[in-house]
Amino acid sequence: MIVFRYLSRELLITLSAVSAVLLVIIMSGRFIKYLAQAAQGLLDPGVLLLIMLYRMPGFLELILPLGLFLGILLAYGRLYLDSEMTVLAATGMSQQRLVAYSLAPATVVALLVAWLSMGLAPQGIGQVARILNAQDALTEFDTLEPGRFQSMRDGSRVTYTETLSENRDALGGLFISEKQLSRDKAKERGITVLVAESGRQEIREDGSRYLILKNGYRYDGNPGEANYRAIRYDTYGVLLPRPEVSAEISDREAIPTSQLFGSDNIRYIAELQWRLSIPLLVFVITLLAVPLARVNPRQGRFLKLLPAILLYMAYLSLLIAMRGALDKGRIPPALGLWWVHLLFFAIGMLMLYWESLRLKLAARRAGAATHG
Repeated sequence: MIVFRYLSRELLITLSAVSAVLLVIIMSGRFIKYLAQAAQGLLDPGVLLLIMLYRMPGFLELILPLGLFLGILLAYGRLYLDSEMTVLAATGMSQQRLVAYSLAPATVVALLVAWLSMGLAPQGIGQVARILNAQDALTEFDTLEPGRFQSMRDGSRVTYTETLSENRDALGGLFISEKQLSRDKAKERGITVLVAESGRQEIREDGSRYLILKNGYRYDGNPGEANYRAIRYDTYGVLLPRPEVSAEISDREAIPTSQLFGSDNIRYIAELQWRLSIPLLVFVITLLAVPLARVNPRQGRFLKLLPAILLYMAYLSLLIAMRGALDKGRIPPALGLWWVHLLFFAIGMLMLYWESLRLKLAARRAGAATHG
């Protein structure tokens, strides 16, 4: 029991450290992407932290299995390097018992991952989808910030307002620059610049929104050329486009797991098998990681780290590929993702018993040579 507690503590500490680092890296990358959309006026900056909070369960469901895999490699690798595993092996600690001890913290991780993948993650994705849908209904006028140049339409339009009322009804000191593209959008036809003393938003009966400019000028021409056309206007209307927010979220990812059971829809079957595969993945990678963690103290603890990561990536990539094949009906649901788990389970069992099989084969060869 003392050995079990010691191994579990070492494993969980390393798992927590690795998972925290991976979570920070992944969330930082995704936050930068959302921050870029907010800078373009596609998202309200006030919802960024809320979106990241709702996306966290979806990140953790994939981070925790990888954190467990790397945790076993690093924690047990250190024990091998310090010859602690050699001492434990001398007292009767076999590879099979080490796997059994490792399955206890792996079960905790699997239960947590199952709760995330089948409960919290779909709820969080549903909340994110609702937030992004609400943001998608906003116009350039709704996301405009005074005193800041705001890029819209992939940089083809730049808008600036000097002042903006609290209820966003009135604007002052407006500047709008827009590139005029050809019909195939492959070549610029020039640039249009609008300046106005004030402006207001007007909603038409068909739901379209216009920015009505007052007392200003319109300039049309090509940069670098002197052939510009200047028009003075008293009233000018500009159609406000709706920002297109890239959600990267499918509708089935937000469906509660209870609604996926018993469904005949192949897409729902693929989603259900994926959610069940992630907790199952935890047990299989534990079986793979324990024999991979065994290193020679002279070789160093990182010798098998790269091959182990490549094996894990092959496992996860094959699951993702089979999920896509199942989603498109290329493989039967009965086969689904399960054969991938069986394949890597067999690989793990072979790695676990490889040493004993090798010794048995060597003994048979020695016996055969002796009798001969």
